[in-house]
Amino acid sequence: MSNFDNIRIVLVNTSHPGNIGGAARAIKNMGLSRLYLVAPKEYPADRAVWRAANALDVLDNAVVVGDLDEAVAGCGLVVGTSARGRRITWPLLNPRECGERVWREAEQHDVAIVFGREDRGLTNEELHKCTYHVHIPSNPDYSSLNLAAAVQVLCYEVRMASMADAEGTLPSFDEWDQPPAKAQDLEMYFQHLEQALVDIGFHDRDNPRQTMTRLRRLYGRIRLDEMELSILRGVLTAIQNAAYRMKKAIESKG
Repeated sequence: MSNFDNIRIVLVNTSHPGNIGGAARAIKNMGLSRLYLVAPKEYPADRAVWRAANALDVLDNAVVVGDLDEAVAGCGLVVGTSARGRRITWPLLNPRECGERVWREAEQHDVAIVFGREDRGLTNEELHKCTYHVHIPSNPDYSSLNLAAAVQVLCYEVRMASMADAEGTLPSFDEWDQPPAKAQDLEMYFQHLEQALVDIGFHDRDNPRQTMTRLRRLYGRIRLDEMELSILRGVLTAIQNAAYRMKKAIESKG
């Protein structure tokens, strides 16, 4: 199995089926094959087939799922495309850096590049599930980029990284003694973390402010590995147990 086989292109809530076909064509052009579709508005559709041309095998093998969590399950790296600045900034890659990191990490685990809706991209909540964001610089006077064209740009950078790797010129990244935590395990951790913070009275779900968003960004910068995540889950459980015992002690005295 090659690195290409570990790379998923994820399209979220696509409105126009022609863009799905165009994306399938772009994917196959650059040697990739795995397409995930999150709740597409219209699919299957003849217009997707027409635009796909000779990439019907990519469409035939596309995986249709209900939400982003399903699409990135099992991935150790998730990169989300973002066309605009955000109130809370996130670790950002340019397309070249994205291609290099995706290719290098695909040696070890599944990787996803996530593209949002044609009219408004990815929601903040969806972007918060991503390890990094990637922005494709374009003409500021006409910055709107067709979905299939955006897929083509980033898949091209992945292919360029694969060629650099074959030539021995691809930059290396820090290696670690444990694999990075998978996307679904991180989501479970953040749910556990939020509940623990509620249990000790630190976090109020009715007035959340930006607490969980900023904690997600903090952990995203760290890139927790599987062992670290397991330790932190144990810490949270111990905190919850201590809070429960303290509450019971107070109630018994009352």
